[in-house]
Amino acid sequence: MKRSSNLSSPRVEHLASPYRPWPLVPLVLCLLSSLMTACAPPSQMPPYFDAFHRLPIKTAVVHEQRIAYLDVGAGPPVILIHGFGGSMWQWEHQQHALSQQFRVLTPDLPGSGLSDKPDIDYRTDQMLDFCIGFMNALQIDKATLVGNSMGAGLASGMAIAHPTRVDKLVLISGLPSQVMAKLSSRSFRKALETRAPVWLISLGNWLFGGMATESVLKEIVHDHTLLTPAVIDRSNRNRRRPGIIKPIMAVRNALPSWETDFAPRLSTIAHPTLIIWGEYDRVFPIPVGEELHHRIRGSQFVRISDAGHMPQWERPELVNRSLIAYIQS
Repeated sequence: MKRSSNLSSPRVEHLASPYRPWPLVPLVLCLLSSLMTACAPPSQMPPYFDAFHRLPIKTAVVHEQRIAYLDVGAGPPVILIHGFGGSMWQWEHQQHALSQQFRVLTPDLPGSGLSDKPDIDYRTDQMLDFCIGFMNALQIDKATLVGNSMGAGLASGMAIAHPTRVDKLVLISGLPSQVMAKLSSRSFRKALETRAPVWLISLGNWLFGGMATESVLKEIVHDHTLLTPAVIDRSNRNRRRPGIIKPIMAVRNALPSWETDFAPRLSTIAHPTLIIWGEYDRVFPIPVGEELHHRIRGSQFVRISDAGHMPQWERPELVNRSLIAYIQS
């Protein structure tokens, strides 16, 4: 891990100019704080998942990296895969409902949440290697994969590249081909298009991240009454975890690998597939989901009313009912 270089203060000639450097002190302190946070070692793993249901957090070592995950219930395995910049909390309302019939596994992907944040490119194929390693570590030969947003892209990639490891597929507001052309969210577009260096984004995250987090949540969640201070505070804590910015930017840079190696093969998916989409999705609108439905032959399409980009979180009773019925069918 690279160490931050020492920053020496420039010499100031007080007699030559009335300028005083003290107004820069808060900015320098914030910058130093951001840099130290970005290079900090992994924090101690909390014993419980901070969610609607209090669940113990487990860890698995995959490719020498510590992966945090939840493991509840018994029965056929179902793996829930979160999206870009997210974590396991996006599936908090599925834990109890699905665990009555299935073994439900919910990892924080590498570079996200409580899991380690290795210095890798985060290409789609690398993330799929982690998915396979995670299943191997838990001795799971085959599972139903349920993904949201970019997590749905990984689930699709698993069905394409490792078809024997996938039972059924559920794509919730999934990742289409030509992502940038179909993306309607201003916040996501700005995050994916920026070419600012990591240190500058880390600084902005430290100074203005709270406002940005609330703005993003209001784009992906349709019902803003659900965005309580506790929910926003939890999202902010997740945003400030050590080393979180560089992996997010790396995932952004890995989009071309999705477009060239996997998106063109979406139509080859032969697994039973359920596609769920929020009626008011402001990241990928309903027509994007309908196009994905037509590309994957034999897939089923469910529209969730009064929901945005995370319908499993906004309307869990409707989504859980569809999930359970489909996986059991």
